[in-house]
Amino acid sequence: MTTMDDLSRIADEVKALAKEIEPGLAFEPKYGGEVMVPDPEAPKAFVGGVFVYKDHVSVEFSQGAELEDPKGHLEGKGKARRHLKLHATDDIEGKDLASFLRQVLR
Repeated sequence: MTTMDDLSRIADEVKALAKEIEPGLAFEPKYGGEVMVPDPEAPKAFVGGVFVYKDHVSVEFSQGAELEDPKGHLEGKGKARRHLKLHATDDIEGKDLASFLRQVLR
């Protein structure tokens, strides 16, 4: 069973990876989670977010439908948004999170 401490650790690792890829990245509280803001001068121009739920962490991408996803890790069928559900820290690497972050933070 995944505990809230486990989920917080996953979220912290996701945010650390995102900041490693884009050091100027800011996280702003919004929608019950934290959105990724590549340009702090334009806080409304966020590219996605990190949201902690009771049994997983969701990393959501505002324009996820446009991302390259050759292994089919992204979930969601809406017009634009896609997300990854992370249940363990191993999912960060196992679901290729870094490749998606590089695409949205380029």
